[in-house]
Amino acid sequence: MNEDLAALHARIDRTNELLQRMLAEVAKTPSTHAIFVDAGYLYAAAGRLVTGTEDRRAFDLDAEGLIDALIDRARTIFADSRLLRVYWYDGARRRIHTAEQQTIAELPDVKVRLGNLNANNQQKGVDSLIRTDLESLARHRAISDAALLGGDEDLVSAVEAAQGYGARVHLWGIEAPEGRNQAEPLLWEVDSQRTLDLDFFKPYVSRRTAPAYEGSAGRPTREDVRFVGAQIAAKWLVARGRGTMVELLPGHPYLPGSVDQDLLVEAEGLLQYSLRGQADLRRSLRDGFWDHLQAQY
Repeated sequence: MNEDLAALHARIDRTNELLQRMLAEVAKTPSTHAIFVDAGYLYAAAGRLVTGTEDRRAFDLDAEGLIDALIDRARTIFADSRLLRVYWYDGARRRIHTAEQQTIAELPDVKVRLGNLNANNQQKGVDSLIRTDLESLARHRAISDAALLGGDEDLVSAVEAAQGYGARVHLWGIEAPEGRNQAEPLLWEVDSQRTLDLDFFKPYVSRRTAPAYEGSAGRPTREDVRFVGAQIAAKWLVARGRGTMVELLPGHPYLPGSVDQDLLVEAEGLLQYSLRGQADLRRSLRDGFWDHLQAQY
């Protein structure tokens, strides 16, 4: 009997020792945080704050510089924590990355998640992506803190899901020139709130100036523009991948709106000439793009 009792005490002692070791390891493990960016909210709110417009076509955003600034800000707030990664949520036609989104996706420690864009350029499915990631990371104890840059009331369920697994959610907002750009129910649910002001965004947002119309003497020929279209198609095949580009073929002769906009902006940069309002040159640009793309398949 005494031997059985002694054996039981020995097992209890071993169990306690293992628990102490586990607790010591947990104590040495740093906390982990992640940054979740609703790009639709970011572009709209930062664009209005710095340039006075929410239209993405009217301004440029230095996403790489801004992401670095967000990481630095998180580092000061979560001083004893390490960064898991930055999650960047945006919309795209048929979930095909734009050139800008692909550049962001290639940045270190950044994961781009794409929802759809409808005919009115409204994001669809982004909130559910944020909820899925927040909940999954919290459930698996991959993060202890989440910095959420967004303002939509639909994000409330994402916050509640993460909190249900013990993660703390910190809402980051963008200064509004007037009123408020974040839903009150969202403000009520989070663990803390911070507002990023005009000075924070000024270095990374600038109004876009299209190349000026140069008159008939400087107007490129249709063949010049057609050649540029083919040139961009060749570049995109390398940059975006053949799989992504081949998905455009069933839509011939039409390009998704976001792709057409990227094509226009890049062509204007190469030509140093504005193609806005010049339907014949825009057609030549698309023709050159399609000619090269179809020749590859």
